[in-house]
Amino acid sequence: MESPDVADVVAAAAGDIGAFERLVHATEGHLWRYLVHLLDDGALAEDVRQEVFIRVHRKLPSLRDPNRFVPWVFAMARNAAYDASRSRRRRKDRLQLVVEEARHSPSSDPHLEMEVNDALMRLDEDLREALVLIGMMGLSYGEVAETLGIPEGTVKSRVFRARRQLVSSLEMEAPDAY
Repeated sequence: MESPDVADVVAAAAGDIGAFERLVHATEGHLWRYLVHLLDDGALAEDVRQEVFIRVHRKLPSLRDPNRFVPWVFAMARNAAYDASRSRRRRKDRLQLVVEEARHSPSSDPHLEMEVNDALMRLDEDLREALVLIGMMGLSYGEVAETLGIPEGTVKSRVFRARRQLVSSLEMEAPDAY
């Protein structure tokens, strides 16, 4: 791969959008091929590539040696690919756990499912949103905090309160077993 023009790297770091576009154009194909090989998923590689260019744009002023642009970008891509792989694996593991629990659980009752859904919908929106992102989407507390633009402690508090209210609501609706 031919390195992009150092003048473009310096200009892009100084805020020149045209220079940044030239850098993207010079590296995007190579970067995508690298990510496809790492991730074995073209769509995910495209998403990660986009994320990499966002990171590059944000961090380019901190690049000390413009001659090292290509290895710097590929190192950033490697890190982003590993982040995406871990995230994908974590979500896949959570999904498998939920499927296994549903498969082996006697609570695969459609009426119970409706009660849980109803109880979930009665939660305040901010509590429900945090609980769904953590419990159903499998995001980490840090990812949810970033997504919602709130501190991680607030996310933890909302999830705790949401779970408590959900359990309380379901207990009130459940018929006496005795």
